[in-house]
Amino acid sequence: MEQFINWISQPWPWYVAGPLIGLTVPVLLIIGNKSFGISSSLRHVCAACMPANIPFFTYNWRKEMWNLMFVLGVLIGGFIAGTFLSNPEVIVIAESTQQDLAQLGITDFSSLLPSDIFSWSNLFTLKGLFFFVIGGFLVGFGTRYAGGCTSGHAIMGISSLQWPSLVATIFFMLGGFAMTHLLLPHILAFVGL
Repeated sequence: MEQFINWISQPWPWYVAGPLIGLTVPVLLIIGNKSFGISSSLRHVCAACMPANIPFFTYNWRKEMWNLMFVLGVLIGGFIAGTFLSNPEVIVIAESTQQDLAQLGITDFSSLLPSDIFSWSNLFTLKGLFFFVIGGFLVGFGTRYAGGCTSGHAIMGISSLQWPSLVATIFFMLGGFAMTHLLLPHILAFVGL
């Protein structure tokens, strides 16, 4: 059992993790013509919890219960993996990436997310406002505006040859590049990092 725990707590190579993620598409299509995506689950939760007469939330959300269970499984699995199966080794980040991040003031690589930005102590600061509140709003707005998230468009949509998903994924990537190289240095300087 200990050998299994050691094996499963190590980072999985791309040639194992990638095909496993990719296989979700045909499995979902075969078992019931279901579409994979995470962001739609928020709509289902709102429809279930707020039975108001808002047209966007007026539909049979019970048909999408599988999606809610999938997201619940992702949350539980993430908790188990992060709490009990985390790799005790130092996270490997390319030296060039560490140098680029250090120039921006990000130097703590001791956890999955850089603690210089993502920590409880930053929650009620200017950093927290930008990265948690404004960033979270922009992710939610962009997901709704694009009609889905990266998992729905890039994994499910492109593999089922949907043109809007290709366009959305291209713009996700362009937005990420623009944010990283054009806006992030200015935001980090503004919030005092």
